[in-house]
Amino acid sequence: MVASTSIQPQDVPLPPSPTNTSSKPGKFSSSNKGKGKGKGKEIAVRCSGKSPTSPGSKDDSGLDEMWDWVSLSDSHVSKLPPVFTRDGSYFFSLAGSSVKIFSSSTGQLVSTLYTPRNGKQSSSDCLTSLILNPHNVFQIITGSSDGFLRVWDYLDATLLKSIDVGQPILRLCAHEKHNDYVFASVTRRKEDRNCSDNNAVVLRISLKATETTVSSAVQRPSEILLIGKTRFPTGLALSPSGNWLVATAGHKSYVATLSSIKSGFTKYVSPERLSCLAFHPSEDYFATGDVKGNIRLWYCLNDSAGMKVAGVEKKTHTTSFHWHAHAVSSLAFTSNGAYLLSGGEESVLVVWQLQTGRKEFVPRVGAPIQTISVTKAADGVEEYLLGLVDATYAFVSAASLKVSRSYARIKLGPVSSQKVLSSSKPVPLAVHSLSSTLILPSSHPSSVQIYSPSSSKILSELEVSPSNRVSRRDEKPLEPSRVERTVISHSSEWMASIDSRAGDEDVHGEVYLKIWRWDKKTSLWTLNTRIDRPHGTHEVTDLSFSPLLQASKDLFLVSAGGDGTVKTWRIRTSFSKGGNKEEFWAIRSSFGFRSEKPSHISWSPDGSLLALTLGPCVAIYDPLTNARLGTLTSPECKSAKAAFFVARGRSLAVIGTRDLVLWDVVSQSVRWSYKSSTKIETLVPHPEDNTFALFTSASGNVSKINVFATSLPTPVRNLSLPLSLRAVAWYFPKHISPDPLKSYSLVGISRDWRIIVCGDNVSSGVGMPEEEGTATRGLKSFAPSQRRTLFQDIFGKSIFDPVESSSTYEPKVGVSEGSISSIFDKPTHLMPPIETLYDGLMKRYLKRRPEDVSLFASQQKDEGEDVEMEDEPMNSAPTSLRTPTSLRDSESDMPSLIELFKTHSLQPDTRTGSRHRASNGSTKTLANKASNSPLNSASYFRAGTPVISVSATKTPKSRPPPETTEAMSPSPTIVNGKKRKKVSD
Repeated sequence: MVASTSIQPQDVPLPPSPTNTSSKPGKFSSSNKGKGKGKGKEIAVRCSGKSPTSPGSKDDSGLDEMWDWVSLSDSHVSKLPPVFTRDGSYFFSLAGSSVKIFSSSTGQLVSTLYTPRNGKQSSSDCLTSLILNPHNVFQIITGSSDGFLRVWDYLDATLLKSIDVGQPILRLCAHEKHNDYVFASVTRRKEDRNCSDNNAVVLRISLKATETTVSSAVQRPSEILLIGKTRFPTGLALSPSGNWLVATAGHKSYVATLSSIKSGFTKYVSPERLSCLAFHPSEDYFATGDVKGNIRLWYCLNDSAGMKVAGVEKKTHTTSFHWHAHAVSSLAFTSNGAYLLSGGEESVLVVWQLQTGRKEFVPRVGAPIQTISVTKAADGVEEYLLGLVDATYAFVSAASLKVSRSYARIKLGPVSSQKVLSSSKPVPLAVHSLSSTLILPSSHPSSVQIYSPSSSKILSELEVSPSNRVSRRDEKPLEPSRVERTVISHSSEWMASIDSRAGDEDVHGEVYLKIWRWDKKTSLWTLNTRIDRPHGTHEVTDLSFSPLLQASKDLFLVSAGGDGTVKTWRIRTSFSKGGNKEEFWAIRSSFGFRSEKPSHISWSPDGSLLALTLGPCVAIYDPLTNARLGTLTSPECKSAKAAFFVARGRSLAVIGTRDLVLWDVVSQSVRWSYKSSTKIETLVPHPEDNTFALFTSASGNVSKINVFATSLPTPVRNLSLPLSLRAVAWYFPKHISPDPLKSYSLVGISRDWRIIVCGDNVSSGVGMPEEEGTATRGLKSFAPSQRRTLFQDIFGKSIFDPVESSSTYEPKVGVSEGSISSIFDKPTHLMPPIETLYDGLMKRYLKRRPEDVSLFASQQKDEGEDVEMEDEPMNSAPTSLRTPTSLRDSESDMPSLIELFKTHSLQPDTRTGSRHRASNGSTKTLANKASNSPLNSASYFRAGTPVISVSATKTPKSRPPPETTEAMSPSPTIVNGKKRKKVSD
């Protein structure tokens, strides 16, 4: 068993997606209790017609409706190693309050098991541990922070049993030697303990329910036995013999002898704080890793381990290995116990040979290693599954020590620097309409990932700034180049990116503006132009393409910098000596407004106006002449941070920290203003309607969205999301909903690096394809086909074997009668796999051959000889032999075959008088012919000619002798497997 770093209940994030979109109003509006009455008074005042711009007015409603939202990525990566099925075909991974089942060969998510909601469960409760049931390999046991043990049958995808322990469960382990028992590490509930209370206890819990709860949905364990107290555990495991229980926490290893379980734990001290635990698969010793990169093998599981001395912490003989510069995150032994695997922040898998201490490396696996699991592939070769911190799973072959395959849905946000996770710096987010993909930040800050929501896969990863992916230096993190912004032109042909790196005493600061072009042939972004330090050493505050689509010469790129200048870039064309045309980007103009620092750029929908936010004012320019057309200032918004054109360019919405002002662009006058009680984050205008959405941050990591119409100073809709967004963009430029107030569909990045799609009717499937595997399905429906045996390889498949169902989980595509001619008219990349169409097409194109064998017999002619063939009636052949061999595929034909061979044999005729005339006029006994010509007889059967039995039954007396029969009618003879007509003299 393998364990890694602990998951504390107070650090558990929200589940990956909402389980109930119809939540009660105001559920996420505030985390403070007892303020509902005050909010109700404010609502009554505002509804009575009081202006929202008056002092003391607030936008907190308490009646906010929950906006539909769907999470495209998990909120965090489980620190528990994935658990494989016994045959290694699937593995289980925890994700919030659900268990995800993946296919080991394809990496596809095939099923998801969701924990049921109950009255005591909160939104932060999640699964913390998972093990295979040692007494039934088709069951798994999970533990959760809500204090429930759950037993699942993953073949049928059903929850068999729910046991309420009453305390949050941190770790689980079990052994087949201890029937109907599990060992769990539990702690107090968050509301029952102090902030500094990090204590836990280890219990032995019975899976049998009490007599009073055995028939109820939620059961109580019949027995709970306290073994001992520990700190928050980083590992809990049983020895392979089942005699020892070991827990690691803090600087100590806790060892309990299960033969005298009531004696409690014996403590062994470690010099450093322990981070993970792994047991040897066959011997009674274990390995631990600590925060300083040391690995120790503990040989303390002997008779002296059960001898306790009060107040004394023991030390024992250990063997140490050291290579890691930082904490060891996970350990695992190979199945034969000869090697130990370790991984950590260095993104390197280390393979230790225990006998000699030698080590081998698998470097550059892609991201820091968080978990390690060992399994066997389909070909019998051992494989190591690495769980990386960016939610990627990488398989390493034990034979080659190379990454054989890796699977990732969405690589979670930058993880190299903890400083950036809590900062308010911009993050790249863009929607590419040509390929229907999203440009998202990757796990390494110098790259972006191209994600397809329709297939739920990462298509590629674009390395914007090449850099070495190394771990931190000592305790000081290395700051690589970071992609801050990405914008895509309206034609989706061009993309501009800003990547920068802050300077220090060792390196100089860098800022690069890079412009990429979309290659339709390869479906990749290629670098077209790189501009070093577009605004000197200052940062680029904003970047935007002009919306003009008529010609490429009219396309502008405008950048605003911290140096107080605004620069315009355009496409230039040059010709080489060979006459080849080359396009690149160059600066067109540069201007500024007094000494103000521009912070935001906004274009009117037709591209005729350019609005620049410059501190206390907003300046409107003509982008062709750079002439300033007007300056907007308002006492309601003394410090503006962004301005957006709304209502198709007629109005301009200016936002500050808590103020919103709506300007009329034509009259250059304020139409109305609004004051928010919470901090304004951003504003998203509707591209086709006179409405816009104002995003504000509320307490408790909650976002509030107020939808305004340009004609009213009060929100027409009050919405909320149970998470805070750091970036948001339109997902669909034009929504299919006819109602303008229900036409929002946005994609956003939350503070915890979760990618979500929010809007109206999003969770009901409008515009969002359902991801394969998110539903709860049993594994029986797509179980992999059995391997061919050696007998089948030699003799072929038996006709009595059951027909195997398809093991694919792609939806089966039916073929209708009228669609055969046009089935291949679609593009190849949009077609389903050919194996899903084969059966349907073959039934339409090909006809089933007739069952009458005489039709085949009449068509068989000898092409080598010009001999007229004779159709002889098949009166002597049984009816069962007239059925083609391909149709005899069931046991129903066996009785007729048995009866056939009882009454008709293939033995030669022993009658001396039975003679036939050959084609050359001579006579030959048929028995001699049958015995001396086995090749002709075999070719006779291979030719498919109906069998003529040669019976050994005596000829009736009424039958004339052969000579007489020969004279009366021509007799057929068998020559080379054919019936040849007799040639008379």
